[in-house]
Order: sequence, then structure tokens, then C-alpha cells
Amino acid sequence: MRTLSQGLASTGAVRAAHGSVFEPAAALRALDASRGAEDLALVALFVSPEGDPRAVAALAAGIFPGIPVIGCTTAGEISPEGYTENEIVALGFSARRFVARTALIPDLSRLDAAAAAELAVRLRADLGRERPDWDREFAWLLTDGLARREDQLVSALRLGLGSAPLFGGSAGDGLDFRRTAVIAEGAAHDDAAVLTILRTSCPIRVFKFDNFTPTAVKMVVTEADPERRVVRELNGEPAAMEYARLVGKDPGQLSPFTFAAHPVVVTVGGQHHVRALQKVEPNGDLTFFSAIDEGLVLTLAEASDIAGHLRGALAGLSRTARPEAIIGCDCILRRLQVEELQRGREMSRILAEHRVVGFNTYGEQFHSVHVNQTFTGVAIYPPEAEEA
Repeated sequence: MRTLSQGLASTGAVRAAHGSVFEPAAALRALDASRGAEDLALVALFVSPEGDPRAVAALAAGIFPGIPVIGCTTAGEISPEGYTENEIVALGFSARRFVARTALIPDLSRLDAAAAAELAVRLRADLGRERPDWDREFAWLLTDGLARREDQLVSALRLGLGSAPLFGGSAGDGLDFRRTAVIAEGAAHDDAAVLTILRTSCPIRVFKFDNFTPTAVKMVVTEADPERRVVRELNGEPAAMEYARLVGKDPGQLSPFTFAAHPVVVTVGGQHHVRALQKVEPNGDLTFFSAIDEGLVLTLAEASDIAGHLRGALAGLSRTARPEAIIGCDCILRRLQVEELQRGREMSRILAEHRVVGFNTYGEQFHSVHVNQTFTGVAIYPPEAEEA
């Protein structure tokens, strides 16, 4: 069992262990053993849906008493060795370098936006009182990937987070899309999210990137069911037929691999954000992973080399100093594209080289926006490094 701290700076700000999800105690105990006598401020778990998140949550609460434990189910895991499946990846944040506050946000289907904003304000205030000498902080959101409330939630949280940057990922269920869960307070929960805010002595950089460039091909959503994220018509035509025409496919050929290779984007504040397709409904409607509404203008995007782009983007995070660790939320559609191109080993080498750990998601959050087919995360640098 390897830990992320092997071969890293001696501060050991973030440690990791991983192993089979069918024997979760092994990974949890390896993480516990790796810290020695050191206290942890936070434990985070990325759990394959092949396992039992409720049993994992209870087990972790027993192994790490008094330490906040958060986590979620995944659509794939990123261990210290790269892409993996059917595993549990466990992270420990050193109490010498971090303080953390976590809070469960239940009942997303009846989200109270004002209460969510007030919660963020309260968590930040608590951390400020505990470590007023540390001025670097970030928010991390893990949310039920099937609740379809990410857009409303990040918008509400932004009001309470002020200048604190936010990143996050939506819990996954492989490619089954049946049940997802987040872990908090010693249990697994659906229709819920867990918000964590960390304050640290380490320089940090919250980031977002994707490997797409908008083209000149546009489509307008002319009929939709926003609550269900379903588009019925594009450009006044049946949605699946029109999308297939624009990407040069037969409607019967549309699949997650097609969607991964031919995403659509929207422009917000001068930046493009991917609005990824999830599936074709039997009646020809298109279901999306993100918010969609009538009148929205979508632009077809084209991809650059995904491995080369990842290598360059992660190298950019090391331009002034090498991160001790990168916590990443990587969209399942990116991983599907990698698998179709048979470049999983290459991508795993890049991720491992840059000390990335995390999970594959049903959607990603960055500041006040919910996005798809994107890589979001935080790079954590040695305390002595200059601000990244």
C-alpha cells in the first residue's frame, strides 16, 4: 500500500492510500498507519459504487474517531498510480497544515438557498477564529450526482463564500446512473451534499480546465424541461436528430462516446463551459448533466489531444513550484474518451507523475458554475513555496 507522501516534501501535507473496495479496511488502516503520531484535520474517501458506502462510512468513523470524514461514490477513482476501478482512495490532511470544517446539506430536492449561504458564512467564520494567522482557504463540495441541484447549490454557496474559491465534483455510480451517495457524519446520504472549507498554511491554487475549443456551429434550445435537464427540440427540430445531424452521425449511433467526442458549450462571462449530454431518451429527447433551458445557445466544440492537454495543464500548475498534491475531480466523459482512444495507461502515468488523486464525477463545480467534461481541483504547494 503506497502513500502519496512517499517521495514528496517532508511536510506530508496530504497523505493517501488505496486498495480494493471489497476490503476497505486495508486502505483505511494504511492511511491511519502512514500518519504515525500526527493528527489529521480531515479524511476524504472516494469509494467505487461496487462497494458499500454506508459500511465504509461507519468503518472510517471507527478508525478515525474525532476526525471529520467526508467522501462520495464515484464513476472511477484516481489513485496515486493513476486511473483505477473498484477501489477506495483515502486521503488524510495534516493538522499541522490544515484546519477544516464540514457540514452536511440534506434534502437537496428542497434546497434552502439562504440557509446554504448562511452555512458557508458560518464555516468560514469558525475557521477564521481558529487560525487567524492563516489566510489561504478554499471550499470543496461533494454532492449527489443524481439530485440535479448542483447549479442552484453552487449559486447559493457563492453568496456565502465571499473570496474563498470553490471546486467540487458530483458523486457517481459508474455508468449505471441509479444511485449515488455522499459521506458525512459517519453515514452515507443521498439527495445531499457535503461542504468542506479548509484553511491552510500551504499555498494553494484552485483550477479548472478542459481540452475543448468552440466552433462556429451553434444550436438553440427551442423546447426543454429544465427541471429534468431534458431538451426536446434544438433549432426547432427533434433534439437527438438535430444534434446527430450537426455532428455527422446517425441518431441511432449516438452514445456516451459520441457525447464525449462532440460536446456542446455555453459562454458565461467570456469563458466557455461544457454542458455535457448524458443520454438519448427513447422518444428522441436529450438529457444533459447540467442546467438547460429554452432559448439557451449551445455551441459545438472540438477537442484537442486529451493527454497532451492534460500534460500541459498540469505542468502549468508546476510553473513556479511543484505541488505536493493535486486533488482532482475529473468528469466521467473525459475518462470515457480516454478509454475509447485506448490511452488509459498514458493518462495514468501523467496523473501519477503530477501527484493527482481524486475521482471521476457526474459533474464538476468551479466557483459559482456547475460544468461538465472538465477537470477541476486544487493544487497544494509546500509551505515555503511562493504563491502559485
